[in-house]
Amino acid sequence: MNAARVLAVLTSLALCAAAGAQQRPVDLVDPFLGTAPLTDPADIGFEPPYRVWAGLTFPGASRPNAMVQLSPMTEYRSGAGYEYEDERILAFTHTNKGHWNLCYLPVLPVTGEIDTRREGRGGPRGELLGSRFRHEEESASPGYYRVRLDDYGVDAELTSTLRCGLHRYRYPAGQEAKIVFDIARSNERVRDFELEQDGFHAVSGFQQANEKVYFYATVSRDIEEFETIDLGRGRWGRPLKVLRLAAGDEPVELRIGLSFVSVENARRNLEAELDGRSFDEVRREATDEWSTLLSKAEVAGGTPRQRGLYYSCLYRSFLWPALRSDANGEFTDAQGRVVRKEFRYYTKPSLWDDYRNKLVLLAMLSPDVTADVISSLVDRGEIEGYMPTFFHGDHAAPYIAGCYLRGVRGYDVHAAYQLLKKNATVPGRGGRPHLREYDERGYIATPPVDRPEVETKAKAGVTKTLEYAYDDYAVGLLARELGDGATRLQMEDRVKNYANVFDPATGLMRGRLDDGQFVTPFDPEQPYYEYMYREANAWQSTFFAPHDTAGLVELFGGKQACEAQLDRLFTIPWNPRHIARNVSCFLGQYCHGNQPDHGFPYVYYWVDRQEKCQAVLNTLMDRFYGMAGGHALCGMDDAGEMSSWYVMNAIGLYSYSPADPEYVVTVPLFDEVKLTLPNNTVTIKRRGAGEKIRRVTLDGTPLDGWIVTHDDLTRAGELVIEAEATRN
Repeated sequence: MNAARVLAVLTSLALCAAAGAQQRPVDLVDPFLGTAPLTDPADIGFEPPYRVWAGLTFPGASRPNAMVQLSPMTEYRSGAGYEYEDERILAFTHTNKGHWNLCYLPVLPVTGEIDTRREGRGGPRGELLGSRFRHEEESASPGYYRVRLDDYGVDAELTSTLRCGLHRYRYPAGQEAKIVFDIARSNERVRDFELEQDGFHAVSGFQQANEKVYFYATVSRDIEEFETIDLGRGRWGRPLKVLRLAAGDEPVELRIGLSFVSVENARRNLEAELDGRSFDEVRREATDEWSTLLSKAEVAGGTPRQRGLYYSCLYRSFLWPALRSDANGEFTDAQGRVVRKEFRYYTKPSLWDDYRNKLVLLAMLSPDVTADVISSLVDRGEIEGYMPTFFHGDHAAPYIAGCYLRGVRGYDVHAAYQLLKKNATVPGRGGRPHLREYDERGYIATPPVDRPEVETKAKAGVTKTLEYAYDDYAVGLLARELGDGATRLQMEDRVKNYANVFDPATGLMRGRLDDGQFVTPFDPEQPYYEYMYREANAWQSTFFAPHDTAGLVELFGGKQACEAQLDRLFTIPWNPRHIARNVSCFLGQYCHGNQPDHGFPYVYYWVDRQEKCQAVLNTLMDRFYGMAGGHALCGMDDAGEMSSWYVMNAIGLYSYSPADPEYVVTVPLFDEVKLTLPNNTVTIKRRGAGEKIRRVTLDGTPLDGWIVTHDDLTRAGELVIEAEATRN
């Protein structure tokens, strides 16, 4: 047998062995999901005059809910710093999220002289630093990223711990090795920075943007020269801090500890998490940590594409909120004081985006992180006077109420409740905007505006009214649980306020003026950022009453009329002249590219047409995830909300009302889901195929309806969903 034949046989055997080996969930994750753009108007819904927000995710290395997210930067002032279509990497940055912020501490390995000429190797938008790269020489997996920087011939690998980044650079032989700290840049405006050398192997300093982050970094080779290169003034001018390293053949390792307290704490974080540990060891540990987490919701069956999207979305659901306390427990609180308390300190969650399902998923699978996130919110609230929220609404209420009712403990629920009650009842700076008006009128008025446009600014009064009514419901749930009867009754008086902005003539939620009249003229298909609605149009706002959906159905005139209006939501074509940057990817008027209407398909359950809901869900999961060649989402991921929506529906459990400890049962994508909760493992099984649920059983006992409680999941062994094809 000749050599070629031997090689062919060995290759065949290897492929067979690989095919027979079971892939772990972590092996199916694509960290590039959400990094590519959408360009096809048929997908977007209109001819895009700009880059559509199609994920805004980062592909770099991170641990679950970590302080460090170490990722490539291809464009500053972009959503997450990395855009798949770009051809140059400008640096590797150490914090991320996907909201046009962070991307702190840019670092880049280079060789030779740094070209500072404007007509030199400048990249996009006049960038002077960076290197071309190719996706063929790039790869990523949870906790790991690698790329070849073609301009310098450097192979770069990244991995991380909770508070530290670990870089490994292989420089070409005979080339002068340098590391550039471009710390005058971030995705935010940098107000101050400092970098100093500390001996032959270390540098330290800080970067002050929206937050002040300190760092301590060590290099495995001697630092032979530490210099500053001044790029001059103007938009692209800034100083670069450059380390010229001693010659050598071995790879260079850069180990960098972060802290939001001090340089000394950054050094201690580095010692605690990386001392004496190799790159490969840290990478393996990162992989194992992700593998353990992803295996808490392990699936079997489905197509390879579905499994890949599922685990990629599950991974994306556990990157934010981010840790801010150090290994010694210290953190900088909302008053700027360095303190140490009995919990890990986290950033604020993206509550408007995430309370719907992502934070529910976090509570189900990582209750210890959830407890500390709530403690962090309470700590901020006690300093600032009100419970913090995010962007719009007051959704710390459904978040905390839902967590408490799901049995998540380990925080001061009474302190949390007092802050939530204050948010709902005491007007003031830092509390709910327009609370006094809402309380007196039962709605928040829309001011008259002549010819309002997408960018017209007002109070988003319809959206606030709808959301405050739901937030009041959540506060009432917690009041009932903690024995505050007076507040429970007060909240119950307000939970139907959503009906005050319902217009019976159009069957839609519509802005009302100070005198109670509805806003005219009225185009229900026109999206607004904050006039009447927040990032939505009337159709994308009308079906929001997750706490009183039966009451909402009656507003339409009963089930038949409500079903007809739902059918219109999903079938009236989107007008391509209506363009709003983050309102994209439509099924009729329904927009999956933004959050406000993500719960609307489930209203079909309340009109006895569950199969219609499932038809919509199947279409959305198939069409709007892994778009544009596989790396795009239909809208920005919003710190995991878009991803967690897919996860919850793929496993057959949706948190329609996240304040309530229960889930709407849907038809899973997979034959079997093994869900490992803190005190129980429950298996979700799908029997049969089709969109109509014939029967749901819990340990053999049929459910009465389509709702399974969280208590059910913590006690049962098997949830079986029997599906069948729809009969016309």
